[in-house]
Amino acid sequence: MAITGIGSGLDISNIVSALVNADGAPKAAQLTRLESATTAKFTGLGTFRSALSTFQSVLDKLNSTEIYQKRTATSGSATNFSVTADSTAATGNYDVQVFNLAQTSKVALRGQDNATDAVGTGTMTITAGDTTLDIDITDANSSLSGIRDAINAAGKDSGISATIVTDPSGAGGSRLVLGSTKAGTGNDISVSVATDGTDTGNLADLAYTPPATTDFAATPADPGNPREPRVISYARDANLAIDGLAISSTSNTISDAIDGVTITLKAAQSQDAIDAGTSISLRVAEDKAGVKTSLQSFVDGYNAMMKSIGSLTAVTSVGGDDGEPLTGALVGDSSVRSLMSSMRSVLGSSNSGSIRMLADLGITTQRDGTLAIDSSKLDDALENNYEAVSDFLAGDNGLIGQLDAKIDPYTKSGGILDGRTTSLQNRLSDIDDQRETLNLRLEKLEARLLAQFNAMDTLVAGLSSTSDYLTGQLANLPGVVKKDS
Repeated sequence: MAITGIGSGLDISNIVSALVNADGAPKAAQLTRLESATTAKFTGLGTFRSALSTFQSVLDKLNSTEIYQKRTATSGSATNFSVTADSTAATGNYDVQVFNLAQTSKVALRGQDNATDAVGTGTMTITAGDTTLDIDITDANSSLSGIRDAINAAGKDSGISATIVTDPSGAGGSRLVLGSTKAGTGNDISVSVATDGTDTGNLADLAYTPPATTDFAATPADPGNPREPRVISYARDANLAIDGLAISSTSNTISDAIDGVTITLKAAQSQDAIDAGTSISLRVAEDKAGVKTSLQSFVDGYNAMMKSIGSLTAVTSVGGDDGEPLTGALVGDSSVRSLMSSMRSVLGSSNSGSIRMLADLGITTQRDGTLAIDSSKLDDALENNYEAVSDFLAGDNGLIGQLDAKIDPYTKSGGILDGRTTSLQNRLSDIDDQRETLNLRLEKLEARLLAQFNAMDTLVAGLSSTSDYLTGQLANLPGVVKKDS
């Protein structure tokens, strides 16, 4: 670093720095103020757009006709059946009786001494309705355990499975229990066995055909022969009645009895209830509670948007009458004023029909610009004018569609707010360019001033040297009286 000011004794570096700072300070301050204001505006517009987009998403949900076509379905006894309904279901009330549920087949084959001893070899054929499995039983898998594993491997894709149940007392022995996932009358499991002269043992002990039944009750255990095969459950159709019309189903989930309605059976009614002809109510209705919840979301979303906009356009007094107020980033902003004016116009407009304006739904504007709901008035409108509510709110010409149409030009890609934020970004880039230009100019000014002051310093040093020389020469002239030291 060069040492300056030796000749003149001046602090040239600080003098030049002060001059450069004084020259650049006004422009630098101007750029800083402009950058701060532009950044605040940019951030404010981003917050404004976010508030609009959030409210717009609420509008999109409420503007869908699906929300008004939704149905609620209720069961008079969730213990006996549950119910759901889609938008195609007609509203109405039904009387349902549940006589019995659909069942799958399960049988216990003849008991053996244990699960590990060989039973016999041959071919075991298991049938459940139109499903048939042929299981080859060899010496390698002729025990109950081996047969179980062979059945499970062959039946994994057809819903037939096997397990072993053992009586700890030994009286019932070890049993192979077969089950099927196929419900419905006529799908009972039966087992047949085929052997030839090369087979060993007595695999035929496991053959079993369930006896015919009319009451579908499980066959009781034989106290005298606890190892006898028996039916644990018969395959059976579900039987019910809707408005007195008998219905049977191979499944406990019934979706083709009432259009758009799915009934899931849980339990049969008691025999006393069946004998007395007691029915259970099933009701399909409009989802009025869902529409009410959506309207509450609309009010909450609008109020949240207004709160955000209020903070962006607020003017807060500070320090009394003489203090400069604090202003929001978008105070006086034309985009905000224009949008809010058009939205207020839509909210205050009236249409023809039994629902003419938001106030008819119990939704009114408060003094602070927010919305509030009169719950009882909204309930009355939904109960007595449900279709009119849908007509008033939904569709391109409905209130929600009109609000969305006012907001969309601001929030869409390439829209008003996109254009403004792009302009502000360009302004910030321009400020950076101006600051860079200012810095270059100040660097050149500093270099020029340093050169000038250093030249002056060199001249002053030269003059000082000459002055010292002349002073010495004059002091040595004859007749010159020297001053006492």
